[in-house]
This record gives sequence, C-alpha cells and structure tokens, in this order.
Amino acid sequence: MAIDIIDLLPPDWRACLAVHLDPAVVARLGEFVSQEYAEHEVFPPLPDLFAAFRLCSPEQARVLILGQDPYHRPGLAHGLSFSVPAGVPLPGSLRNVFKELRDDLGVTRTTGDLTGWAKQGVLLLNTVLTVRAGQPGSHARRGWEHVSDAAIQVLNDRPTRVVFLLWGAQARQKAALVTAPHHVVIEAGHPSPANPRGFLGTRPFSACNDALRAAGLAPIDWSVG
Repeated sequence: MAIDIIDLLPPDWRACLAVHLDPAVVARLGEFVSQEYAEHEVFPPLPDLFAAFRLCSPEQARVLILGQDPYHRPGLAHGLSFSVPAGVPLPGSLRNVFKELRDDLGVTRTTGDLTGWAKQGVLLLNTVLTVRAGQPGSHARRGWEHVSDAAIQVLNDRPTRVVFLLWGAQARQKAALVTAPHHVVIEAGHPSPANPRGFLGTRPFSACNDALRAAGLAPIDWSVG
C-alpha cells in the first residue's frame, strides 16, 4: 500500500499545503517513497519524515533553513535539515554551521540536535525529504521538490515577516518563490566541507536576527538545543 503523504502531515500543515499541491504528483511520490522504504534502507526513519512540520507549525514559523536532502549515513537524519540526534558525532556540514555560528555570534554548541531551533519557529526543511542509504540525491526529482515548494509558498503567504535562509545551490533556486516584499531572503553556499568558501563568513545568524528585529519580531536564540 502506498504511503499517503498528505495523511502523514500534521493537520495544520495539511490544510495550508493542500491548496498548493497537485494530488497526482503527491500520489506518485507516495508510491515511490513506499517502494523505497519497503525495498531499501531509507533516511530519515519513516516516523521522523515530517518532524520539521510537526515541531514548527505554519503559524509559528518565522525562519526557514532550507538544505538539500537528508544525511545518507545511518543514525544521522531525523527529519530536521542539518540536525542530528543528541549524542551523535557532528557531520561535516553541521560542524561548519556551528563554526559559523561561533564566528558570527560567539555561540558555541556541542549537541547537533536542533530541535530547540524548530520549537522557536525555525522550519528546518530540505528540498528533498528522503534519501536512500549511501546515495545522496537518490530521491531528487521524484516529487519532494513539489512539496518543499508548497511549504515555501505557504510561508510566502504569511502576513508577518519570514526570513528564508537558503543554503546550497538547490535551496537557492527557491528564492524566486519568495515574492512578498516584507519577507527577507538570505542566500549562502552549502555548509559542506567540500564548499569551504561558499558558506563560512556569510554571517547568516546575525543577519536573520537583524531582519526579525526590524519587523518587530523576537530573534532566535541560536544557543538553545
């Protein structure tokens, strides 16, 4: 039986996303994802698939951090972009995120679990929400981009400011979807160690908080884990 992508979404996101989603595209995605989970090792684990949406409601969201696709090695991906479960050694991309956070705001973090960010209104989303073990990009162009585009459109419809942090080439392609003038888009390269000059030094965390304050919104406490 195919996974019903829509049914797995939290009700508040389901209602908002419905107007932006093509049922046929979502149905094909559900069939593909079902087969992948049945026949291969896929990350994140199915119960964590929509953790980002579960932890950050559309009404609460004031920041989007958009990445590429989940970590493809076991024990890392748990449904939040760039985040890993507490106690897990930091992957290279997250080490660079934390290096930039320290250089930008003087905040030092040791745990890679970013649930505390999500609970403050940071939607930690990837452009593609699943991946086959050991095969980065294996679930691209299967329909997830349609879902992440819809999430961006939901946030673009928000009457209050949302700050969009787009990290990496795939994420930066989504900038055109942010059309409301009260929102702010902050782009950077992917924080992967393979791209050392594309992300480090971009100061996204202070820029994000400055944009929130300028709109009368509370800044994110990036030290919260």
